[in-house]
Amino acid sequence: MAQNEVLSAPNILEYPYTRTVGPVLGNFLTELREGRITGIRTRDGRVMVPPAEYDPQTGEDLDQFVPVGDAGVVTTWCWVGEPRAKHPLDHAFAWALIRLDGADTAMLHAVDAGSETSMATGMRVKARWREERVGEIRDIDCFVPEAAS
Repeated sequence: MAQNEVLSAPNILEYPYTRTVGPVLGNFLTELREGRITGIRTRDGRVMVPPAEYDPQTGEDLDQFVPVGDAGVVTTWCWVGEPRAKHPLDHAFAWALIRLDGADTAMLHAVDAGSETSMATGMRVKARWREERVGEIRDIDCFVPEAAS
């Protein structure tokens, strides 16, 4: 073998399994398919979106679903000027944490604001739903500025 020769071998990394989502995420995804967003109420009264099976403070099971709005406030964001192939939009957009109306926590999703100068912490955004929904987070195509919807 020559001194500068590099050894290489193909390596395929995959996770060939499926899992069930359970009753909490299952409810959340079913509601998304119907064009609705739900959270879950914690023991101290806060509403978490997306819902979790257990209270992060106490570890208790949670099962009280709460409808929330499909519009809310951007709490923080990051601009993506050059989207990659697996990003949700094929043009520049923002990843944002969005606290939906009626929720006490923020969820991460894409915002199609048109330009970076149109994005701002505190701006109101509204969900833009896919026409054909199947029960997955991508049923919300993205969020758009509420003024533009």
